[in-house]
Amino acid sequence: MYYTYMLYCKDGSIYTGIAKDIKKRMAEHFNRTSRCAKYTRSHGAKKIAAVWISEDKTCALKLEYRIKHLTRHKKLSLISNNDMMIFGDKIEADKYKRADTDIFGEWIFFD
Repeated sequence: MYYTYMLYCKDGSIYTGIAKDIKKRMAEHFNRTSRCAKYTRSHGAKKIAAVWISEDKTCALKLEYRIKHLTRHKKLSLISNNDMMIFGDKIEADKYKRADTDIFGEWIFFD
């Protein structure tokens, strides 16, 4: 199982990434460890915006790629509406399940 996730950063930007172990990856981002992304180290992860679960790494990477090429407006729409049709036929929407971000407990909000 792999996760594709979007984070709100302290400067208002949105970071997108993938992970095999989502809780470990969130800890790296929010605690700004040496293994966190350079982007979140400098921009500061603030809140988990959205998480999708997929069966394999290939699917997770495809979704990450497509999200990274969306405009900010479309990213915000995807976060709020989970409308996978935004990608048209570029991904197989049925291969992704939106996760409830509440399962990540203390990583939901950071100041």
